[in-house]
Amino acid sequence: MERFIGKSVIVTGAGSGFGESIAKRFASEGANVVVADIHAANGEAVANAIEAQGGTGFFHHTDVSISDAVQSLVETTVERFGTLDVLVNNAGFSHLAGPVWELSEADFDRVFATNTKGVWLGVKFAVPVMREGGGGVIVNTGSIGAIAPRPGVTVYNSTKGAVMTMTRGLAVELARYNIRVNAVNPVAADTAFMRGALGTDELPDANREALIKGIPLRRLTEPKDVAAAVTFLCSEDAEFLTGVCLPVDGGRSIS
Repeated sequence: MERFIGKSVIVTGAGSGFGESIAKRFASEGANVVVADIHAANGEAVANAIEAQGGTGFFHHTDVSISDAVQSLVETTVERFGTLDVLVNNAGFSHLAGPVWELSEADFDRVFATNTKGVWLGVKFAVPVMREGGGGVIVNTGSIGAIAPRPGVTVYNSTKGAVMTMTRGLAVELARYNIRVNAVNPVAADTAFMRGALGTDELPDANREALIKGIPLRRLTEPKDVAAAVTFLCSEDAEFLTGVCLPVDGGRSIS
């Protein structure tokens, strides 16, 4: 499939995990992909891999919590490709899992700045470009924790609840400009992001088994699952879908 030939796509948090898979999937389907990430080495590696596979991609160093950085990301994309068709607000941060009263104020501020403010800043600078271009698509990475929260990551889950509300509100607000806004809500995955939330370099078997036990399809999310959902929501096949917060969770949200 080459559903995105000639389309310009920004993927934030694209240096690893879900974002890496999303960026590579868009590139494999013909898109011009901007790999945005706060970690330069990771982002450059993904952009180089896209180019090595015959795709079009470049890296832009971006901290999504900083207004000037996101503005530069969008402006550079337009300078490079002439327009912006798709924005995937995927960048995220999680505090260490633990009692909410032990969370530091610095981690509270960082998780909201990245996960919630970062989505708003992406929209703030992307929407004027999309309006001028006649429309576009925005997909936000949420979490199944926004629907069915679990103990230990309450504040993180709260940021994703805000993302769900923002997604639905924006869908209504931006429909008049032919801009669709949706979200994906993945369940846990064995990624660096998840391991970081647990404070470990490797997902312990006990944690893996406990997570899988609550998922009817009996496995964790894989990055390719999220990439497939995101690209579907951005494709013409989903042209009548907006305000959708799609669980990519193997049934966990209903179990």
